Amino acid sequence: MPNIVKLLTSRSLILLVERFYRLGAGAIITFIVARLLGEEALGTYGVVMVWLAFLAPLTNLGLNNLVQKMAHQAADLQEQQRFLQTAVWLRLGAGLLFAGLMIIGFITFYPHYFHQGPWSISMLFVLQTFFSFILFEYEQNVAGHFRAVAVGKVVISTLTLAARIWGLWTGHGVEFLFLVVGIEFLATGLMQYFWYRRYCPEQAPLRLGYFSLPHATAMLKRASWLWLAAVLSVIYLKIDTVMIEAMMGVAAAGQYTAVARISELWYVIPVTLAARYYPEMLQAFQRSWPEYLAVLRKRALLFFGMALVISIGMTAGAYWIMLLAYGEKFTSSTLVLQIHVWAGCFVFVRSLISQHLILTGNEPLSMLSHGVGALLNVGLNFLLIPRYGLEGAAWATLISYAYASFFFIFLSKKTRSHFIEACRLPNA
Repeated sequence: MPNIVKLLTSRSLILLVERFYRLGAGAIITFIVARLLGEEALGTYGVVMVWLAFLAPLTNLGLNNLVQKMAHQAADLQEQQRFLQTAVWLRLGAGLLFAGLMIIGFITFYPHYFHQGPWSISMLFVLQTFFSFILFEYEQNVAGHFRAVAVGKVVISTLTLAARIWGLWTGHGVEFLFLVVGIEFLATGLMQYFWYRRYCPEQAPLRLGYFSLPHATAMLKRASWLWLAAVLSVIYLKIDTVMIEAMMGVAAAGQYTAVARISELWYVIPVTLAARYYPEMLQAFQRSWPEYLAVLRKRALLFFGMALVISIGMTAGAYWIMLLAYGEKFTSSTLVLQIHVWAGCFVFVRSLISQHLILTGNEPLSMLSHGVGALLNVGLNFLLIPRYGLEGAAWATLISYAYASFFFIFLSKKTRSHFIEACRLPNA
């Protein structure tokens, strides 16, 4: 019984449930948009949300994990506050700057989108700035207060899910969804700050006076590689939807958005579990290289096994999944889902490889792999979409994910031996 209670209250399970819940809420909205409004409306929704995804790495400046490390290495509480609040102010400024640039970009290249909801799209891009307050959530996670934050995010997601369903059911359209998603960013950010003030009363409230240019310079210098890697990662993960809309139209983008939403729903599993297993990998790495390789093999087999089971199951049931989720009109994309879902095998293993690159001091290689993956995805989309349509985009995704998530460690001289040793059977 104590073990069951420990499992149910563990950080990894609570975070996994919270993230699955929020992803599930997003999936439900995708299903409803497809059924009530059709593929063109879903394409519009998908394209705007992809561009919103591009904003996330641009505005986080690569500071997410680095801030906590530098802050907790500070000599005293005052110094710790300067690191944390300087990072928040940097991200708030970057959020407003890139939101403005994104709005200008939409006015220039997607003027027709503003005919449907100019204020809602603009407000969505501006309100995402409050995602900067996730740094306060990270501080709570370090202090062990992750349960309150997770429950708060679930409550907010439930309320905004209800609002979005009501808006769609009463005929408000996708522009209403953009406004509600923006409000969710605002509410989540304020909630994260509220729990920070509640649980850490000794910490100073957010004030511009805590901003420090030397601290900002130090953090940005160390975060530059991480920032660039994150930007390139989102490009190779999301660029296909943008290219499909440009080359095949918004209806095709809607079909592909439907596929990607189901296929990528599982990606939260490896991200959450990799964070859970990182301390174990770190301890094994510090003890000995053979012991570390044994742990790496064990976890890699677990992650790949989970992805393999999911891929086989979804390939076999792809038609019925598309029919039940979206309706008859979307079953024409069954083959696209059957191809796309296999990219998950590489995404699952990449979550561990990312930890491996940090432990072995190969962070620049991570950035390089994302960069080559982005170029590969764009190039393959240009070649395959005109010839094979959405199936070509799915193959481009699978091939680029396979390289950028796994095979790059074999092609690099620095990590080729790691690849061979990690792939070796335990008793070989």
